[in-house]
Amino acid sequence: MSIILGIESSCDETSAAICIDGKIRSNIIANQTIHEKFGGVVPELASRAHQQNIIPAVQQAIREAKIHKNDIDAVAFTRGPGLLGALLVGASFAKAFTLARNIPLIEVNHMQAHILAHFIEEPIPVFPFLCLTVSGGHTQLVLVKDYFDMELLGQTLDDAAGEAFDKTAKILGLPYPGGPLIDKYAQQGNESAFQFPEPQIPGLNFSFSGLKTSILYFVQQKEREQPGFLQSHLSDICASVQSRIVSILLNKLKRAAKKTGVRDVAIAGGVSANSGLRNGLLTMGEEQGWQVFIPRFEYCTDNAAMIAIAGHYKYLARDFVGQDVAPLAKWTM
Repeated sequence: MSIILGIESSCDETSAAICIDGKIRSNIIANQTIHEKFGGVVPELASRAHQQNIIPAVQQAIREAKIHKNDIDAVAFTRGPGLLGALLVGASFAKAFTLARNIPLIEVNHMQAHILAHFIEEPIPVFPFLCLTVSGGHTQLVLVKDYFDMELLGQTLDDAAGEAFDKTAKILGLPYPGGPLIDKYAQQGNESAFQFPEPQIPGLNFSFSGLKTSILYFVQQKEREQPGFLQSHLSDICASVQSRIVSILLNKLKRAAKKTGVRDVAIAGGVSANSGLRNGLLTMGEEQGWQVFIPRFEYCTDNAAMIAIAGHYKYLARDFVGQDVAPLAKWTM
């Protein structure tokens, strides 16, 4: 039997989870609301909040899993990518815990962990499968050949999909985090009300900066012509924007499936909690004859359960690191 403690601290969620023999027994997430008034994550404040939250989160994860801290066989932590100061808190805790107890230390790539969240509970995909990983900082198309054998087929050349949602929300005057609010308003609007351009990027890469600029110019022009336009058409604008972002993502995914011949398709990352993307993928999956895999909401956003499950498979492979390991703000798969 193996018991893995997972630690996630890459951005503004402090999370701890316990995995026992590949089964998640607890998954504690402490959110940071302090960033709302700043309209985005403030790295220094995030680091300080992690310092305050990490010990209570770990203690609660251990209690909920009904184990003792001395039962833990290894600690898996997010090494990167992410905010360096935030990563440092999680890495320092993991190193200290494993050093004190003389147990293995396991580094985990945050983006790989998002993909491996699909192995937390049934149904699970069969190798090889395609995974569209979309979050505030990343947009990637990955061919997953094995637990840690992943080929990056395409990625964003500028803004990530989640960043496009949040920056659009800011343009529309919505508070941070704005992505979930766009999703909420979109469900009440008409996605065909306004047409926004789809970037013509060759291959399987993405670009969202041009779309963001077109939305800004659209809103500015409409407000000049019709003061109050934004408020009176907010739901339709959100629905139209969301529809375009989702179509950009799914069109590339469809192209990747055709290119690789892979028919098991998954999504992961914070933006995979978006209802438009989830519904759009299910619809396209039916049309294309794909087997579609979508994680539970709890495992879409940043969480330690995905770190713990990645740690479980690394523990089986005896893939450990030493105390000289350091966090990485940028770390490719």
